[in-house]
Amino acid sequence: MSFPLLTATAALPAIGAIATAAVPAARRTAAKWLALLFSLATLALAATVLVRFDPDGDRYQLTESHAWIKEFGVRYELGVDGIAVALIALTALLIPFILLAGWHDADPLETGSRRWRPTQGFFALILAVEAMVILSFEATDVFLFYIFFEAMLIPMYFLIGGFGDRAHEHGEETAATQRSYAAVKFLLYNLVGGLIMLAAVIGLYVVAGSFSLTEIAQARAGGSLDMATSTERWLFLGFFFAFAVKAPLWPLHTWLPNAMQESTAPVAVLITAVVDKVGTFAMLRFCLQLFPEASKWATPVILVLALISIIYGALLAVGQRDIKRLVAYASISHFGFIILGIFAMTSQGQSGATLYMVNHGISTAALMLVAGFLISRRGSRLIADYGGVQKVAPVLAGTFLIGGLATLSLPGLAPFVSEFLVLVGAFSRYPAIGIIATFGIVLAALYTLVLYQRTMTGPVKPEVSAMPDLRVRELVVVAPLVVLLIFLGVYPKPVTDIVNPAVKQTLSDVHKKDPRPEVEAAK
Repeated sequence: MSFPLLTATAALPAIGAIATAAVPAARRTAAKWLALLFSLATLALAATVLVRFDPDGDRYQLTESHAWIKEFGVRYELGVDGIAVALIALTALLIPFILLAGWHDADPLETGSRRWRPTQGFFALILAVEAMVILSFEATDVFLFYIFFEAMLIPMYFLIGGFGDRAHEHGEETAATQRSYAAVKFLLYNLVGGLIMLAAVIGLYVVAGSFSLTEIAQARAGGSLDMATSTERWLFLGFFFAFAVKAPLWPLHTWLPNAMQESTAPVAVLITAVVDKVGTFAMLRFCLQLFPEASKWATPVILVLALISIIYGALLAVGQRDIKRLVAYASISHFGFIILGIFAMTSQGQSGATLYMVNHGISTAALMLVAGFLISRRGSRLIADYGGVQKVAPVLAGTFLIGGLATLSLPGLAPFVSEFLVLVGAFSRYPAIGIIATFGIVLAALYTLVLYQRTMTGPVKPEVSAMPDLRVRELVVVAPLVVLLIFLGVYPKPVTDIVNPAVKQTLSDVHKKDPRPEVEAAK
């Protein structure tokens, strides 16, 4: 097709970010509506990508390729497979809800504040992150991917450090210090990972003579590219380290709890439901496709790290006093499941991991945004400051419960299907790891139900006795997410039909087949 659909899908939120930032400071409401309109237009383009994509067609579709930096062989090269299409759709779907949920998060605290366009900046930065994430999912040139993989750190740094959570028990001065600490920690961790990846990107070009995924794959298939074993392993480690930081995988995870704790709830959703998915997606697209032998070589260690993430994240979630930190550690546990599914090297595991990326994005958005509405009413993130909320705000408590039940992968809600597939895929090849990983489900039930019990049930605390229930804007944010959790929990086929062909191609890249069942089916 002649129309550059993939470019337009990424460019539209970038244009929206510029337009929103340019709105005069006195027109905050106009800036909000402008950002929301651009996000909805981006969602329409993402839906067009979804409709035009043929799961049974070529591996990369809607491709675009143009010379960019000829001297270094860098091309502006885009293309999407089923995994990328699903994650682009997730990103475009969540951004309007994130904007609506944060409608008042960046309003000046005092009338007549002369801060430089705080509201416009907040909404513009979110759109800028959306543009960079979408382009990261679309890029099939490794250098192009790297640029936006790193560039998204800049707007995220300002969203964490400049627009942090106002609910803080130690006052604004301490809150500002902790926001700065969380933002710097986020930036340093990811910059170190990115610098190591840059060295690996340069090394890949030296070895392969190209940054193009398709050209490298063709050269490998044709026998003209034969990497030395040691070289491939070093390059793999450079890429994987950066993706493991972004994912985040234990022990490179420590930036996430701080970042989510100090961010507003919508920005916390942006981090864990959108930005972090770039790391796990890149493991599938780049690590497995570019370095198949090294991926198999590193699999035992990565599976152990994923298993530690699952159990460690869940255990720390159980002991948290802060609602946001609890959700952050729960997400670390969930990302462990995703990485376990990817490196189980089975079709069930990788299909489950991809589906998990989508379902985790929806479930975390539902839980964290409702938690944000709760925190904004009480002015505290501490679990101990709540009690009896379900008696005064039953709709808020009900949606909070559904988000929590989705987090613990209750059957009938979307994450259950993906978690089940991951465990089946892991157990079929690594039974011991599959068995140990199931303890993460038990711990998830513990931290989720204890959180609900302590905040929503019991006597009504005086501080929450006048708490209002969800308002119309908040219901517009939460209701579609709840519907999606139920729909995909009962009928995940629309997503699995899109991602399964891409998963089969990824498995063929690493020359892996599903293990044969020990008991043959009856004839």
